Amino acid sequence: ESESVFRHTEPRATPNNDAPRAPRRDSFSGEDPPKCPPPHLTHLKMIRLSAVSISLTQQLASAAGRISQRHYPHSAFGVYRRRGTAPSTPSRTFYRGQEFFPSSQPSGSGYTRLYSKFSSRLDGLDGPTVWQEFSPLATEFGAVNLGQGFPDWNPPAFATEAFMSVLRGDGDGYNEVNQYCRPEAYLPLAKELAEEYSTRWRREIDPITDVAVTTGCTGAMFCAFQGLLNPGDEVILMEPAFDIYSSQIIMAGGIPVYVPLRPTRGDDGAYSSSASECFKLDPAELAAAITPRTRVVVVNTPHNPTGKVFSRSELASIAEVVRANPGVLVISDEVYEHIIFDQENSPHISIATLDGMWGRTLTLSSSGKTFSATGWKVGWAVGPPELVRPVSASQQWVSFSAPTVNQAAVALCLKKAREPYETFDTYYDHLAAEYGRKRGLLVDAMGAAGIRPIVPEGGFFIMGDTSDIKMPASCLEEPPTAASPRPMPRDWAMSRWMTKEAGVTTIPPSAFFSKPNVHLADDFLRFAFCKQDGTLVEAKKRFEKYFK
Repeated sequence: ESESVFRHTEPRATPNNDAPRAPRRDSFSGEDPPKCPPPHLTHLKMIRLSAVSISLTQQLASAAGRISQRHYPHSAFGVYRRRGTAPSTPSRTFYRGQEFFPSSQPSGSGYTRLYSKFSSRLDGLDGPTVWQEFSPLATEFGAVNLGQGFPDWNPPAFATEAFMSVLRGDGDGYNEVNQYCRPEAYLPLAKELAEEYSTRWRREIDPITDVAVTTGCTGAMFCAFQGLLNPGDEVILMEPAFDIYSSQIIMAGGIPVYVPLRPTRGDDGAYSSSASECFKLDPAELAAAITPRTRVVVVNTPHNPTGKVFSRSELASIAEVVRANPGVLVISDEVYEHIIFDQENSPHISIATLDGMWGRTLTLSSSGKTFSATGWKVGWAVGPPELVRPVSASQQWVSFSAPTVNQAAVALCLKKAREPYETFDTYYDHLAAEYGRKRGLLVDAMGAAGIRPIVPEGGFFIMGDTSDIKMPASCLEEPPTAASPRPMPRDWAMSRWMTKEAGVTTIPPSAFFSKPNVHLADDFLRFAFCKQDGTLVEAKKRFEKYFK
C-alpha cells in the first residue's frame, strides 16, 4: 500500500535480497571501509521507508486542506494553493498543487521522488503579502510610501545612549548583557515593567511571575497562542485585524473566527469622522460568535488599522461576554498605548483593569512603537502567572530568550520615559503630542485629494474614506495580483492606481479582513503618519498636483 503513492513510469526492478551484505564497520578501527551494498538496493529501501511517511502526510494534508477551505476561507495574504490533480504524463508528479521533478535515481526503479517545500501548517500562509506587493510598487513608481507602519527617524537620544551604555558596561569587566538571560525576562527589565504596570493598574505586579519578555510583541502573541491553544480551539478576531494574528492562530492549530467592527454612517449618509465612532462593535454579534470551542478573544486597543480607542463601555461589553463563558480568555494587544491624542475624552484603558478580568487577561505591549525602535524587538506579556507561564514556556523552545542587551537598554528607557522630557512632564506626553501634530499634517494631505479622514484617537494610522474618488473603470478590471483577494476589491485597485498615478502609496484595508467581509473595506485606504514631516508634506504636494 505504501508503494502505491508513487507513480510508476516503468516496471519496478525487483531487488536481489540474496545479495551478500557487507559486515558492520568498526568506526574506530581505522580499517578501509568495506564495500557497501549496491546503490539501487539502498535507494529502494529508503523509498520504502519514506513512502509510509509520505502516504500519511498526504492523508493528513488532504484533511488539512479540507479543513483549511472550510474554516480559513481567507488567509492573511488572500492566497491559496489549489490541490493538484493526477497528471496525464506519468513521469510528472504533483503534490499539494506543486510539481516535483525526479532527482537522480537508479535505472529501472520506476519511482519519482516527492519533495515538499512547506509543511501543511503553512497552507495559504506562504504566498506574497500586501507589504511585498506595495513596497516594491512604491519603489518602482517613485511614490511616497505611507504604507508600512514604522518610523523613518531615529529613536530619542536617551534611548540610543541607553543601548550604548549597556554595551559598554563597567569598562573592562565582564558584561552579562552579552549572554543569555533567563527565558522569562531579564530581571532589571521585568522589575521596571512591574513598577510601571503596578502604578498604572493600581495592582501589585510580581516581576518574577507576572511578566514575560519576548522577541517583540509579535513574539509574545506567537508564544501566547502556542502556549494557550489546543488544536481546533477558536480565537475571535475583531476585524479589520492585524494580519499576523490569523496566521499565528492557524500555525498554532487554532481556528480564527471573525467579528467585524462595522463602519457606520451618520444621518447625512457619510461615515463618522471619528475612528472610535465609525468602527463599532456589536456586542450581540460578539456573543453569537462564542461557541464551546472558543478559547480566546483578541482585543487590540488602540486599534490597528483604524486608530479606534475602545471606550470603557465597549470594553465592559466585551468583558461581560467573556465572563459569561467559562474558559474564555482575552489577549489584549496594546502596543500603541502611549500614542493617545485625547486623554480626557478617549483615554487608553486596559481591559485587564475591569472587574473580574485580571485573571482572564494577558496584556501584550512592546518598546518598538513607543521608542521608535521597531528593530529592537522587545515585547512583553503581563498577567496572572497561569497565563504568563505558557508564554515563557513556549519561548524557551523557540528563541530561549529575547536579546539580553536589548532588554537591558529598554529597562533604562522605561525609567527615562517617566522623567521630564523637553517641555513635557514625561517622554510619553511628548510622544503623543508629536504624533498628534503629524496626524494633522496627514489630515491636510488627505484633504488635498478629496479623501475624508476617519480621524484616529490613537496609534499612527488613519483610515481615509475614498467614496468620492473616481478612478478609471479599467482599474477594477485588472486581474488579481499574487497577494490580493479574489477578485481584486476596490480598495486594492484604488491603492495601486494611486501609487502609479498620484505617486502616493497606501495600504488597502482589505488585507486585514476575512474573505466574507472584504467588501467592508471597499471605501477605505490606510495611511501611516509615522513619517518625517517632509514625507507628509510631499504627499500633500503630489495630491494637490494630481487632484487639482
